[in-house]
Amino acid sequence: MKRIFSSFAYGDGPRAGCWWDETAELPGFPKLTGEARCDVAIVGAGFTGLAAALALAQQGAQVAVLEASTVGWGASGRNGGFSCLGGSMRSDAGLDLHYGVAARREWRQTEREAVEGADRLVSELGLDVDRHSAGETCLAHRPRDVAALRGHMQAVRENYGVEPEFLSATDLAVEGMSGPFHGGLTVPIGFGLNPRKLLAGLVQACVAHGVAIYEDTAAMDIAPGRVIGTQGTLHAPQIVIATNGYSSEDVPDWMAGRYMPAQSSVIVTRPLTSEELEAQGWTSDQMAYDTRNLLHYFRLMPDRRFLFGMRGGLRASPVAERAAHTAVLRDFRRMFRAWSDVEVTHGWSGLVCLARDRVPFVGAVPGMSGVFAGFAYHGNGVAMGLHCGGMLARLVHGSQPVRIPAVVARPAKRFPLGGFRRVLMPGVYMALKAADALP
Repeated sequence: MKRIFSSFAYGDGPRAGCWWDETAELPGFPKLTGEARCDVAIVGAGFTGLAAALALAQQGAQVAVLEASTVGWGASGRNGGFSCLGGSMRSDAGLDLHYGVAARREWRQTEREAVEGADRLVSELGLDVDRHSAGETCLAHRPRDVAALRGHMQAVRENYGVEPEFLSATDLAVEGMSGPFHGGLTVPIGFGLNPRKLLAGLVQACVAHGVAIYEDTAAMDIAPGRVIGTQGTLHAPQIVIATNGYSSEDVPDWMAGRYMPAQSSVIVTRPLTSEELEAQGWTSDQMAYDTRNLLHYFRLMPDRRFLFGMRGGLRASPVAERAAHTAVLRDFRRMFRAWSDVEVTHGWSGLVCLARDRVPFVGAVPGMSGVFAGFAYHGNGVAMGLHCGGMLARLVHGSQPVRIPAVVARPAKRFPLGGFRRVLMPGVYMALKAADALP
């Protein structure tokens, strides 16, 4: 396997302090050894891979899932737990320009369908995932961003068919969302959850439907009809690649340069008391994020722990991990000053996945018969990862025509500089930070 970060990023170090790992047990699974056969082989046991596996197994297919580490070890097991709109980083204007107005509307409806699908899955499986939040609130970190939020209201109505709610700074305080914010906009689509509990439910459902799951089995090579693992080979006429930001440059070679891993860091506090919540003025269960390009995202969870995350890490090493943790802790304490002495009990990081076109890809891998892939959710992969897994399952099953939204149907383009493409990121991040700092 050939990956573009150092080995530290793909080891246990970045997720050693992951809070979710303490909240739900996941069963263990054997390695793949020797030869095995199935109808569909899926590489990656995260939300996309497991959702595809479950949907295919429910249709009667014999499915096997290969995971290089353990179920949900990548982004699916260490994200912020926001089941929300998103998946791309393209504005409406950008989508209209490159894909057309009809495709943009189709894509925005797909975002909504993804959240509704996640909601439906949780209900159908009867899962307790610590659900909370009535949609998601975007908070203006500068006075000038208030006008932009107001201006966005009509786009929300057009794209999603719902009525957003604008909140002034005074309204935010009344709603229990006090902080250094100048206003907010709530879109009533989405909810917060515990991603590990969702994973546990997905795994249980997959096993109940006969899906074979193999852990500690990295895919070393993929070709039409077979996946070679570390100690065995899985033969299947259909293959799904669902490795997202933890992909390899040579598994298969087509993936090289078509994804950009980017780091995101998260911390979680101890449970806060009612007095501490009142002192800060944040008592809401609403999940929220701010208007920065390198955004912060945060929510008060049902057990009264506070989760706070941010984008921006560029290197992978023990030193860089400590620096990223220090940075996220610094921003948390600056934004929520009443909690400056509150103990932060957990902290971890993971890789989100970007694409050059800044939209996901779902479809057949060009030049590889029977091989499909889905990746690049741009940090919003809970709902969209599940949804893309379902689309991949329909493509693979092939029993009826499948409409893949035009925005995600084009094969992902390569980034410039190939395996050295990460050198682009510091300049991009510096520009984004400068823009965020403008008054």
